[in-house]
Amino acid sequence: MPFKAGVFRSFLIPCMLAFLLQACASESYIVLLENPDGHTGAVTVSGEKGKQLIKKAGDGALLDGSQAPAPVAADKIREDFGEAMAARPKVPKRFILYFQIDTTLTAESEGQLPTIIAEAASRPAVDISVVGHTDTMGKADENAALALVRATLVANLLKDKGLKYHNMTVESHGERNLLILTPNEVYEPKNRRVEVSVR
Repeated sequence: MPFKAGVFRSFLIPCMLAFLLQACASESYIVLLENPDGHTGAVTVSGEKGKQLIKKAGDGALLDGSQAPAPVAADKIREDFGEAMAARPKVPKRFILYFQIDTTLTAESEGQLPTIIAEAASRPAVDISVVGHTDTMGKADENAALALVRATLVANLLKDKGLKYHNMTVESHGERNLLILTPNEVYEPKNRRVEVSVR
C-alpha cells in the first residue's frame, strides 16, 4: 500500500480503540494500533471510493476507502505518527485493596500502597479516585457508611505516606457494584475492597 508521509498528524481514541489518523496533501490513512491492554478493536473506513474494515493491529487503509487494509511497516508508523504516539496520555491504572471484616487492610493490600504512590509520581497533574465497597452482610445504609470509612482510610494512608496529587475524589459504593455477585447477607472477601484509580 503506497502511503505517503505527511506533515499533519493527530490521534483519536474512541471507545478504548486506539488508532491514528495521518493526513497529507495527496493521501490520508488510518492505522489500527493495539490497545495498551493487549486487545485490538476494529474500525470501518468509509470514503468516496468504498468501505473497508480494519481489524488487525498494524494494518492501515486509505481514508477514501479505495484499498483493502494492508500491513504498515513499524518504522513507517513511527515516522508518520511518532510525535502523536509520544503525546498520548498514560492509561489509567487501577489497584484493588482488600479488607478484613472491619476497616483493616489485608497485609498484601497494605503492601501495595508504595506501588500506588510510585505510579502517581510517574504522572503529571495526577487525579486519584478512591472508591469504597462492601460485601452484602448487614444493612445497605450501614454498608454505604462503612465503604466510605474504608475509602477515607485508604486516602489518608496514601497521603500520610507521601502521595502527591492534583485532584482526589473519595466516595462510597457500599454494597452496589459487587466484584463477586452474591445474595444478601453473604460474607465475600473480594467485595470488601477499595478501588484506587490513578490517572
